Amino acid sequence: MTTRPADEQLALVAAQVRRARTRKPPGPAEVDPIARVAVDVSLPHLDRPFDYVVPAPLSDAAVPGTRVRVRFAGTLLDGWVLARVAHTDHTGRMERLAKVVSPDPVLTPEVATLARAVADRWAGSLVDVLRAAVPPRHAAVEKALDAAGPPAIPLPPEPPSSPGPWTDYSGGPALLARLADPSLAFGPDAPGPRAVWTAGPGEDPAVALATLVTAAAAAGRGVLVVVPDARDVARLDAALVALLGPGRHRVLTADLGPSARYRAFLEIRRGHVGVVVGTRAAVFAPVRDLGLVVLWDDGDDSLAEPHAPYWHAREVLAQRAVQTGAALVLGSTSRSVEAAALVSSGWAREVVLPRAVLRRRGPRVLTSGSDSDLARDEAARSARLPHVAWETAKSALASGPVLVQVPRRGYVPSLACQTCREPARCLHCHGPLGVASGHAFPSCAWCGRLAADWVCPRCSGTTLRAVSVGERRTAEELGRAFPGVPVRVSGRDPGGAGVLAEVDATPALVVATPGAEPRADGGYAAALLLDGRVMLDRPDLRAGEETVRRWIAAASLVRPASEGGTVVVLADPSLAPVQAVVRHDPAGYAARELVERETLHLPPAWRVAELTGLQADVEDLLERTALPAAASVLGPVPVPVPRRGGADATAPKMRALVVVSRAGGSALAAALHAGAAVRSAHKDGGSVAVRIDPVVLA
Repeated sequence: MTTRPADEQLALVAAQVRRARTRKPPGPAEVDPIARVAVDVSLPHLDRPFDYVVPAPLSDAAVPGTRVRVRFAGTLLDGWVLARVAHTDHTGRMERLAKVVSPDPVLTPEVATLARAVADRWAGSLVDVLRAAVPPRHAAVEKALDAAGPPAIPLPPEPPSSPGPWTDYSGGPALLARLADPSLAFGPDAPGPRAVWTAGPGEDPAVALATLVTAAAAAGRGVLVVVPDARDVARLDAALVALLGPGRHRVLTADLGPSARYRAFLEIRRGHVGVVVGTRAAVFAPVRDLGLVVLWDDGDDSLAEPHAPYWHAREVLAQRAVQTGAALVLGSTSRSVEAAALVSSGWAREVVLPRAVLRRRGPRVLTSGSDSDLARDEAARSARLPHVAWETAKSALASGPVLVQVPRRGYVPSLACQTCREPARCLHCHGPLGVASGHAFPSCAWCGRLAADWVCPRCSGTTLRAVSVGERRTAEELGRAFPGVPVRVSGRDPGGAGVLAEVDATPALVVATPGAEPRADGGYAAALLLDGRVMLDRPDLRAGEETVRRWIAAASLVRPASEGGTVVVLADPSLAPVQAVVRHDPAGYAARELVERETLHLPPAWRVAELTGLQADVEDLLERTALPAAASVLGPVPVPVPRRGGADATAPKMRALVVVSRAGGSALAAALHAGAAVRSAHKDGGSVAVRIDPVVLA
């Protein structure tokens, strides 16, 4: 084998380099050579599409909705093609698309329009919404689906033979009939029905939801159901399999893992299935022929996006229903103030049980607002059970399980000085002190340091008392109060056994935190709702609304009064939230809250923007923002100490509130986004978190 001399090899390499430099790049696409791209940059002043030349070799693949790579400010970044156009207003040199990441148009036009509306509604950037709407790509999943080919699409299911669980609801059979009628074409000009459904006690909401979904799917409508957490997804998934049959729907949650989630997303996007069940991010699922969107338990705070722009699933689905004309159903055992506003305005109609049916299905509700009326038994006294609660639990345990709802997780999550009642704080980081078990020393919930030698800085006392008691300590106390009775704990405390899905009908005490109550086979014989003062005294705008939601959700798991079902609420019976539970009237309570918030200029009757950051940054944003003329600014004031530690625990954060009428909400969001864009373009100061209508307003 002969080799060329070194100088000849160098000459060949140099010639190849010269040819590469002089090689003419491929020309632009012949049709619509300009791609409008949303570049994955979150800076507010760059929240707009950028025009790029589409090279001819990429023309067929670079369709609207595809992922691409583009050069932006000298760096290759990801982006989404929003549109292809023939002309551009850009007068300078234009960059070319560097690569089409995948030919799959994962961003549908409907979802792109929705994402833009969500960004505008919450004063955010489009790409921040798109990150939540479109999961990360997995090339292996795309290849596997391409190789498998399109599956056989099953025929629509049979419609429900009867209204079933909806029979007794006012408006329930009519709602079901409209969804099941294939001759009714829902659209922006002829929208589907909009309902606020208050589920009655003693029934499984998953079965009612599955019946609703089956009716819509039988008419060939695409269906999207969003629920708060994985437990709700699992129950609804099982109910849909029972009614629809296997393979007719997909579950879309982050818990699936990246690969499985992307596979489910692609199957939905390609139209393999028309029914989707998921958690918060599923609000953007690209369901074809969308005809029904459903949200269960819209008052649950897990439906609020924790990252910018902090949207809420309820508002996104309402916007999607307006945009597509799809039917909308908001369901819950209670009623949020936002849902009450939709009913009050006439935008939605309520679907509820008549009072006579409600009284027949519901449990008996008793109250005990005084801790002085304790049972005579010493063990019951140590368990903090008033006489009525003690007698109720004792008699109910003869026929089935008893639910005990405790508002706090852990053992003893908060302590105070025995002498002066000053909250006990860590001397190192100022975090709250608590006790993790019956034999543990007090420790800090933030930094974990032990506080065995704690001394009160106010009165020099050294004795601690429990301010609140968690579910594990309550379980210990109840075990002593009811010897021989099994005690089971269900909660999200890291030191506990986890959340139980369900329990059998065996007599037992089931201690659970709000939202972690398992369903009981045949219903609970009784429920004790402890420490009502702890729930109602939270410094939060929604404390009363959230308490009613938690209590009624627990009461709905109890047997009817005709079967001995009893609920005991340990709170002052004169308070409006307690009366709402006694009368089982969450709709009336929500309507009353709506009127009060209208008077006080609070959401949802008014729009409120919360600006949080360093004081100089908050004031700078307010100065650079052309607020609507009728806007009023409250603050800035110091932000309440966060519940957990970290870098933000000691940062001198400030908060300002900007209040406008509901009609001025769009103008406020646009003004705040423009002000943030000015600060971003000039690189002035630090970031300011902008939350429109925050879920927590303390």
